[in-house]
Amino acid sequence: MSSTELPFVPTSNVLPKVAPVRVAEGERLKSVRLPGITLTVRSRPPAREGLPAALFVHGLGGSSQNWSALMELLDADADCEAVDLPGFGDSPPPDDGDYSVTGHARAVIRYLDSSGRGPVHLFGNSLGGAVTTRVAAVRPDLVRTLTLVSPALPELRIQRSAVPTALLALPGMVRLFTRFTTGWTPEQRVKGVLTLCYGEPDRVSPEGFRNAVEEMDRRLQLPYFWDAMARSARGIVNAYTLGGQHGLWRQAERVLAPTLLVYGGRDQLVGFRMAQRAARAFRDARLLTLPNAGHVAMMEYPETVATAFCELMAEAEAETKVRASEYLASGGTASGGAASAGRGPGDRASEGGADSASAGS
Repeated sequence: MSSTELPFVPTSNVLPKVAPVRVAEGERLKSVRLPGITLTVRSRPPAREGLPAALFVHGLGGSSQNWSALMELLDADADCEAVDLPGFGDSPPPDDGDYSVTGHARAVIRYLDSSGRGPVHLFGNSLGGAVTTRVAAVRPDLVRTLTLVSPALPELRIQRSAVPTALLALPGMVRLFTRFTTGWTPEQRVKGVLTLCYGEPDRVSPEGFRNAVEEMDRRLQLPYFWDAMARSARGIVNAYTLGGQHGLWRQAERVLAPTLLVYGGRDQLVGFRMAQRAARAFRDARLLTLPNAGHVAMMEYPETVATAFCELMAEAEAETKVRASEYLASGGTASGGAASAGRGPGDRASEGGADSASAGS
């Protein structure tokens, strides 16, 4: 192990007894054991059978609870599930200690492959946005649409307010930070997080604040909490330095799924200026900008995000029907067939092959 690596915390030693994770009314939790990982999945019973499947992936330091408000609004439109990435929420660390963007993408792919729910409407916020971009690029068969809320895609000039989060990736920084914040209460920590992540922190209700404090107190009792944070932060930094076909912007260009991009004008972690670059990078993109939102627009403005997603879903379904009609009318040779969707036999082998091996299960 090099001197720059964090010591790995064995899974067998990091399963303490802590307070149970919060489950909102109408939600369910399940634990799914897969090769090398155990994932906790949060879901809501759909309003009726046969609704399309949706999967939500949170950001750095978040959990599946970040999507509760949006899932409740969408239960008449989609069969919603939100995953706790390994080491976050109620999911224990991965067996191999891999918290890279590729490692998290592999976890999502393994779950989708094992559940048979794909193709899904895939959502990602922040770190989850980078993860789901990679999933959509290397496994287009699993993704029906892609919705990204403040995705953590590479920026040449990060905002000053994002520097402390990036510094978590440096060796020894977690030890220094925990020593510096030893006397901080969960309430103080939550106020700091809300100030950083929300465009308008005052929009958080007293009940929402109490729930966040309760969750913060629970997480701080997990001995692997800071290890997961630091390694995942390092994973983002490392992903930013990758070039070629593994670079996140290159993979964004390869995403075939219709994509909704959501950016907040008061985001202190992902630059608002990146919205236009993202809109140019994704080949079938729609852009929603919310001037007063911060880094977690799906929590601050869930109704607006839900409406935009439903419009995306309707457009995607209409386009699919048109392509299918053209394909059938031409006897299976129309441009609306598999080749025009970018999923001909050669495409998967030439473009997705290397990444499918590294990000797949």
